[in-house]
Amino acid sequence: MKLGNYSIRGRLALFTGLAVGALCIVFSLVLLVALNRMATRSLTDEVTAVGELTAYYVDRGELSNPLPPIPQDLVRPVQVVDPHGRVVAATKDLQGRPAMAHFLPRSPRRVASQVVCDSILTGGRCHVVVAQQVYRDGNWTIYSAAPALPFYVYPGVIAILVVGTAILTLTVVCGARRNVTSSLRPVEAIRSQLDHIRSTNPGRRVPVPTAKDEIYRLARSVNQTLDRLESVLDQQRRFCSDASHELRTPITAMRTQLEVALMAPEDTDVPQLCDAVLPSIERLQAIASDLQTLTRLDTGVPGDRQKVDLCELITMELGASNGKVVQRLLPGVTVLGDRSGLGRLVGNLVQNAQRHASSTVTVTLRRGNGDPRFPLGIAEVEVLDDGDGIAADQRETVFRRFTRLDTARSRVAGGVGLGLPIARQIAESHGGTLTIQDSDRGARFVLRLPLHS
Repeated sequence: MKLGNYSIRGRLALFTGLAVGALCIVFSLVLLVALNRMATRSLTDEVTAVGELTAYYVDRGELSNPLPPIPQDLVRPVQVVDPHGRVVAATKDLQGRPAMAHFLPRSPRRVASQVVCDSILTGGRCHVVVAQQVYRDGNWTIYSAAPALPFYVYPGVIAILVVGTAILTLTVVCGARRNVTSSLRPVEAIRSQLDHIRSTNPGRRVPVPTAKDEIYRLARSVNQTLDRLESVLDQQRRFCSDASHELRTPITAMRTQLEVALMAPEDTDVPQLCDAVLPSIERLQAIASDLQTLTRLDTGVPGDRQKVDLCELITMELGASNGKVVQRLLPGVTVLGDRSGLGRLVGNLVQNAQRHASSTVTVTLRRGNGDPRFPLGIAEVEVLDDGDGIAADQRETVFRRFTRLDTARSRVAGGVGLGLPIARQIAESHGGTLTIQDSDRGARFVLRLPLHS
């Protein structure tokens, strides 16, 4: 079964259980090895004591076969081998048997031990054999032995470790699951609240826990995202409403003109009808073109970035415009951007200025500095008209979509309220700004773009 089928609580509990179980197993193995070594060392010392007791009799010449009695708590198989390698004495259980081992202790220690398997010792088990030498007319060797201990030392030890591992693992798993459940309870509340948020009630927000942990930061980020989504939804609703209103006006005019022509086709002058309908079609075409531009800008699709000479670009845009325009252009001011987009930006500003100017529009291009946002310097374009100007409290309003301060005059002039929003969005997509500054007369639009090195 895949882990993805489990909840977070289940996966964390399973991982914790496996980790704790593995650690307990490793700890148990290390403990068993340590206990085995300690018990084997103790057993070896006991076997060595038996050999030393026998060596005492050999050294005193009191050797007898079978060997003299050994205390009950030290009874072990013992053999005495003479300097010629013959077994000359042994305990009763090894009478008439060959030597249990053939290794000798290395001088000067005079004592050595090994684990010997497949020897004459009975039981089919490996034995710990200790060899000791005593000098008496040659080197006599005393072998004493005891069955080797299993790796778990005693059955009760491994039983305790198995039960302890199971209890500890289950305890940790239950504790981890309970702790994760408690920690994820705010997440469940957030999920439940998100399920109830729809486009019809975007004002609802998820609960923010009091503990300032990761879930607290998650809840705040979710609420901030919901704030932005609500703002976008409101903007989209206003946009759709304004766009439908703007489209309805020329469509209604065209429908009325066509219906009148159909009611009296014999009195209809086709060229005159076309002249009447064409302005509405041009208006629809302008709205569609602006909406397409806004869609591209909203999606953040970048245009081709290239080195653009603003003096040359502005000169070309002003050459295609109507009306009196005073040019104060500094040559050699270059930026990096989309040439067609920057041309659209300048054209929109100039058209807006001409639409509201009394007689003259002044376009100025210069270099600027002192703004920390533009470390390489500023390319500053100023478009100034000599019209009535824009009130300070309305300078941001004109950058909203489908906004016209003078609706009737703008519609006659052909404006649909999208030129300035498009211009600002193009400026921001190039890392610049577009604002309205104070002036003695008229409206003064200031475009700032980062210079290209």
